[in-house]
Amino acid sequence: MRVSALFSQTLYQAPSEADVISHQLLLRAGYIRQLGAGLFSFMPLGKRSMVKIEDIIRQGMDAIGGQEMEMPVVNPAEVWKRTNRWFEIGAEMARFKDRVGRDMVLAMTHEEVITDIALHEIRSYRQLPLMVYHIQTKFRDDPRPRAGLIRVREFRMKDSYTMDRSWEGLEKQYRAHYQAYFDIFRRCCVPCIAVKSDVGMMGGKMAHEFMYLTPIGEDTLLLCQQCGFSSNRQAACFVKEMPPAEAQLPLEEVFTPDCKTIAALAEFLRVPESKTAKAVFLIATISADNRDVEKFVLAILRGDMELNETKLVNAVKAKDLRPATEEEIRAHGIEPGYGSPIGAKDILVVVDDLIPQSPNLVGGANKPGFHCLNVNYGRDFGADIIVDIAAADEGCGCPQCGAPLHLSRGVEIGNIFQLGTRYSQAMGATFLDEDGQLKPIIMGSYGIGPGRLLACVAEEHHDERGLVMPISVAPYQVYMVPVPGKQMDTLAMAEKLYQDLKAVGVEVMLDDRDERPGVKFNDADLLGIPLRLVVGERALAEGGLELRRRDGKGGWLVPPDRAVELVREQIGRMLAEIEETVQPVDYSG
Repeated sequence: MRVSALFSQTLYQAPSEADVISHQLLLRAGYIRQLGAGLFSFMPLGKRSMVKIEDIIRQGMDAIGGQEMEMPVVNPAEVWKRTNRWFEIGAEMARFKDRVGRDMVLAMTHEEVITDIALHEIRSYRQLPLMVYHIQTKFRDDPRPRAGLIRVREFRMKDSYTMDRSWEGLEKQYRAHYQAYFDIFRRCCVPCIAVKSDVGMMGGKMAHEFMYLTPIGEDTLLLCQQCGFSSNRQAACFVKEMPPAEAQLPLEEVFTPDCKTIAALAEFLRVPESKTAKAVFLIATISADNRDVEKFVLAILRGDMELNETKLVNAVKAKDLRPATEEEIRAHGIEPGYGSPIGAKDILVVVDDLIPQSPNLVGGANKPGFHCLNVNYGRDFGADIIVDIAAADEGCGCPQCGAPLHLSRGVEIGNIFQLGTRYSQAMGATFLDEDGQLKPIIMGSYGIGPGRLLACVAEEHHDERGLVMPISVAPYQVYMVPVPGKQMDTLAMAEKLYQDLKAVGVEVMLDDRDERPGVKFNDADLLGIPLRLVVGERALAEGGLELRRRDGKGGWLVPPDRAVELVREQIGRMLAEIEETVQPVDYSG
């Protein structure tokens, strides 16, 4: 590639809306261009890196028995209705009608489609196990795209799907993906950890997310340094310290003026927040009989804890959740700021599992300016659902060993799900087992986002001068800078070397622009190409060409007649360094 012909240009500054370093550098280096919120074009450099990332993913999937296929991004709504996800997923699913009025979907994921195919292709247990995958464009109408490629609306995704006759078979394929994902991310030079996660809209039995730890991450993780426990905060359980036993005291109404928050209430009554009951009022959108209905939810947990909305969504099987307005709260017989289930009507009460063990709490009296002392579950109010709905936080006890948990931030770069029979049962995808019985196919689903992975490469590998791309995913391996000379024809020498390198398969950029050397060197650094080869009189006078690693791990003068050989040798050494990081990992199932 001649830089003069490259269909992109470097930028001195990134646009002001680029707020994270990966977004800034990928824009400045000309890897991507933004069309709209969460919508990006991959320029030639970015596309080459994406192809390399996708090829690494393909190699990982092929190594564990995957067969590549491709499924359509436009789906008829009927297949999504058969699993009920047409009704369960909210506005992030892009719906439209075709020219004859049929409901259609832009696929966010392909569980329904692959299950529909399996329904027609799988007949016997002899065809199982199976694994297929595809890498394809998807669309999710995210309301808050952010951080460049980290959170977008249109994106590339590798989906793989496994089909088994037994849970043991699913577990084997799940573990194979677990290891393959670590291998893929290490070959892309992105460090990560695996954490247990909520199954979310995918459903199923178990899920793990693969997280790149970074302060810009939108996911909050709970990590135990003692035993290695890790979990997304959305799904994290923790040890809840049981309060001491007390005899139930009589209910007593008390005047609490201007105490509409837990902090104000605890300070006014001079009690710890752990002796109060927090009431949270929400409107849940729940799918019932193939239509959406809104239900008023009153969630109660101890005052020293925060609500985990993901746990609550799962508990009430909601597709959406929003805060209730004051008008909606009063419509159910509840006083905002002083609310409780006492006297409330037509509500769904969900209490945290610690509430029944917490005697004599302070709770709302449902009267302006009043609370009740000595509120006790079972005597003074009941619940429709008792379940853990509290959010784990820094210092909470690890559910495995009891040691304090620590918070960290991360970007999800992959996920794996044990779907089980959630889709096969809904769609009738069965196989005839060797005992002559029809049984549902047991399935798994596994995703990686190549675009997000490219962003994490940029977040991890950069310095003050620009990108420092790993050679496994860099768009080119060598950036050649000819420096015009007075005594030697360095341009002709660079041209011959360029052709010689290409002839042996080296991916090389020749900066043939009529620019000052400093401009070329700055662009070489910004683009992050792993090796820089300078053809100039000064180095030639000293006996060679200047070969330097962008990551700062070496620089050499190489004889011109051995330049091709030594460049290839260095490329091989850099690739081998990456491959040495690919090691077996412990499976924390």
